[in-house]
Amino acid sequence: MRARREAARLAREHGLVERERERERQEEAAERARARTPVASGASALSRSRARLDVPRPARRRLLPQYDPEAFGRLSEKIARFLGTGRFIVWMTLVIVVWVLWNIFAPDDLRFDEYPFIFLTLMLSLQASYAAPLILLAQNRQDDRDRVTHEQDRKQNERSIADTEYLTREIAALRMGLGEVATRDWIRSEFQDLIKEMDERRLFPAERDEGDR
Repeated sequence: MRARREAARLAREHGLVERERERERQEEAAERARARTPVASGASALSRSRARLDVPRPARRRLLPQYDPEAFGRLSEKIARFLGTGRFIVWMTLVIVVWVLWNIFAPDDLRFDEYPFIFLTLMLSLQASYAAPLILLAQNRQDDRDRVTHEQDRKQNERSIADTEYLTREIAALRMGLGEVATRDWIRSEFQDLIKEMDERRLFPAERDEGDR
């Protein structure tokens, strides 16, 4: 009877061990399957990345092209700066003179803009229509820079005025304090009075004693 119970207990333990090993094998197989399975979609990856605050968000793809507005502003300033130089006037004058002379004296089959030079007028109008907004844009950028510079200058002036007022108050306080301190001339005059009084006592001791009585 005792041997049967021992055999039954060993069988139960053996069965438990087998079931535990089987469950571990199933868990390992499931982990390997999850590791081999690719990410289902970009949305699920994004949701998992957002679950952690220490993981940066992935860059979003933008369909529309991006441009730097400062680059366009710098280009407009360069163009406006060139339009305001004497070199532009010289080049413009040369182009117009060559254009007119070519279309007057060149052979008929080589002329491309005969009198009254309609194409030249169109080109000059187009240039003026583009030059005016570019110059205005450059002026607006310069106004913004001037506004920032003036604001910084105003703050610097306010700090300078505050420092000057503080130093003025400190100097006034020092002068008031020195007015209450014994100066060298006052001490010298007091010493002279004491020396004179001591001399008088030494020369006329009897008169001083009677005067004291």
